[in-house]
This record gives sequence, C-alpha cells and structure tokens, in this order.
Amino acid sequence: MDINLKRQDYHKYSWKSGEKMGTILICTGITSVLAYFFYRSFLALIPLSVIGILAFRQMERGRAEKVRDELSVQFRECILSVATLLQAGYSVENAFMECRQDMALMYGEESLICRELDYIKRGLKINISLEELLADLSVRSACEEIAQFAQIFALVKRNGGNMAEIIRGSAHQIGRQIELKQEVQILLGGKKMELMIMKAMPFGILLYIDIGNRGYFDSLYHNLAGAAIMTGCLGVYLGAYILGEFIMKGITAEMA
Repeated sequence: MDINLKRQDYHKYSWKSGEKMGTILICTGITSVLAYFFYRSFLALIPLSVIGILAFRQMERGRAEKVRDELSVQFRECILSVATLLQAGYSVENAFMECRQDMALMYGEESLICRELDYIKRGLKINISLEELLADLSVRSACEEIAQFAQIFALVKRNGGNMAEIIRGSAHQIGRQIELKQEVQILLGGKKMELMIMKAMPFGILLYIDIGNRGYFDSLYHNLAGAAIMTGCLGVYLGAYILGEFIMKGITAEMA
C-alpha cells in the first residue's frame, strides 16, 4: 500500500519522552554490576557494553510485545463496536469511522486504536479500500488476531455473507485468544518471579560474603588467572540466564 500516512511499525517500539534514556541507564547499571562483581575494573565496562546493548534490545522487544498485546485488546473492542454499528444500518466503512468515538471514550484520544482508526479514515478518504487498510495494519501490527480478522474480512467482502455476525464472531474468537494469553501470563507469573530471584541470587550471595569477609575475593581480581576464572563464571552465569529465558519461552509457547 502506497499512501502518505505516518503509520506505526509495531515490530519496533516507539520510545516515549524519557523512556529511552531511562532504559539506557538501567542497562548501564546492569553492565556496571557485572563489571564490579566479575572484574572490579572500569575497563571491563568496555567489553561488557555488548551485554548492555543486548539487554537494551531485549527490553525494547519486551516493550514492543506489550504494545502489540494492548493493540489486540483494543482492536477486539473496536470490531465489536463495528458489528453493533453494522446492525444499526451503517456500511462497514462508515462503521469503522464512527466507532472511533466509542474507542476514544474507552481508551482515550491518544490510544493506539484511535490512531489506527484515524489512519483508516484518512485512507478511505483517498479511496484506499478497507481490505487493504486492514491488511496493512495486520502486517505492521504483527498480531496474529488482527491478521486473522483481516483475512476473514477480505473473504467475506469478496464472497458475501452476514458481515455483522461474522465480525461479531471474529471479535469473540479474538477475545478468547486474548483471554487465553492472559491466563497463561497469570499462571507463569510465579515462575517468572522465581526466575528473577534466581538471576539476582548469585550477586546477593557474593555481596553478602564480600561484606562479611573483606578481601575474601581479592585473589580473583587484577591478575590473569583470576580474570580467566571470573570470565568462565560469567560465561556460566550468562549461559544459565539464556537457558532460563529459553525454557520460559518454551513453556509459554506450549501453554498457548
């Protein structure tokens, strides 16, 4: 689709004012903690900055995923409103334009769905079909639920059918998928907390020993043998971190 509209790509996170700097500071803090506990050297910040960059990207992906989930929930309410307007006699194009008022009341003028409905309205005014606009949203959003609806909508438009009932049925199906995802997140909440504790526990133990026995770890710093040992320990820790994240993602995918 070739239209001169500023459309958001939900594959990437759009940073708000101050968020990016705050995240950079957090990642710098993570890098500093690793440099202190494993090397006790400011120079270690240089190679360890790679870990900080990877942590930043992971946080960025996590934020983008939350935005996509938020868009899915709002889109579901949007098409429910569209179905109601269709039953009241609106055309499907007008229903998508008119439902913006309901979405603004529910989520606010600056919400994701209101922004997308503005794009749809502007696209319709320059004679871009609703099917193409929804297909574009499904690609940009990377949301499985929106992609399914866009495909169903295109089929119904071409082949005919009770648009209001089909849209309402699609909304209920999307709602079930969203509720399932939320239930999975609730069930995994405790496991994620346990994983966070396990990630932080080694540093807590090291700090406790270091405070109680000053100089206990001195032989491991500022010499080649100690640096080699601590580098191996860092590798083990990072490997365990990655394995924990991999297992958690696998459990989430299996439960979904």
